[in-house]
Amino acid sequence: MTKSGLLTTIAATALMAGQAFAADMTLRFGHVGNPGSLFEASVNHFAECANGKLGDAAEVQTFGASQLGKDQELLQKLKLGQVQFALPSSVMSSVDDVFGIFEMPYIIKDRDHMRRVQAEMMDTFEAAANANGYTIVGLAENGFRHITNNVRPINVPADLEGVKLRTPNGAWRVKMFQEYGANPTPMAFSDVFTALQTGVIDGQENPYAQIASAKFQEVQKYLSITGHVYTPAYILASKSHFDKLPDNVRAGLSECAAETQDFTYEKAAELEVELLQVIKAAGVEVNEADKDAFIEASKPIYDAFAAEVEGGGEMIEAVLGLGDTSS
Repeated sequence: MTKSGLLTTIAATALMAGQAFAADMTLRFGHVGNPGSLFEASVNHFAECANGKLGDAAEVQTFGASQLGKDQELLQKLKLGQVQFALPSSVMSSVDDVFGIFEMPYIIKDRDHMRRVQAEMMDTFEAAANANGYTIVGLAENGFRHITNNVRPINVPADLEGVKLRTPNGAWRVKMFQEYGANPTPMAFSDVFTALQTGVIDGQENPYAQIASAKFQEVQKYLSITGHVYTPAYILASKSHFDKLPDNVRAGLSECAAETQDFTYEKAAELEVELLQVIKAAGVEVNEADKDAFIEASKPIYDAFAAEVEGGGEMIEAVLGLGDTSS
């Protein structure tokens, strides 16, 4: 082999080795958020932060709009190592009942309350995640949820009687809307628009950011501002995979998760104002629901959680106590 040929071979080998290394450290982040959603903004912020902080050590690539799977599929793919990060929200209550605490209606007052819960109780949630093979790298949010439908404005729980309402896959959300009188139907987020458009379901419940980015305002007549549940979102990884990452990569990813939470809360507050106007501008009739009536109707859900989930009553008391800043 000539000298130039040998150098070419060495260079090609080095290039292939470099490509193999880069592939080994490519971290794929899948989520169900559509373009323009809070999920997309949060995940993109996390990736931008991580890629700037980690340099050549690792690259985070993002895949939204259920490209890599719906929530349940992403949870499975995390364990299989096919995806390195996901951003589940309500679906976590199907992973472990501990996460069902955030399915309790009106239990989280605002984002400052959520931060206090996080500061005092994160060990509980991380232990539940670990027990199921996951680790929570950080928190973002899905937000405060409201009801849209094509039957009637929802002012009090009785107005939900007979309404076919899509919910995420989570037993406590289903129980809640059954208690309110609706006909809840668990369904993957990516299937909801078509189901609304074709009349398979009458309505759904989500934060404004999910409603507007999914264009539900194009196929819904009424938006009722209930704010019935606040759902955090979890920057989630497989525990075994995350633990195997180099120390500097794990540290950088954790730092970016914390920075992303700050970004998400600020962005979410902005979108709550902007996107309500977008929904109204599409011709959707908007009403303020009677939250006191919903809170009163929610007592059986709290009682059931306390009775059925180990330590559920104590968790409820702890979270509610952290919401009381008067003392």
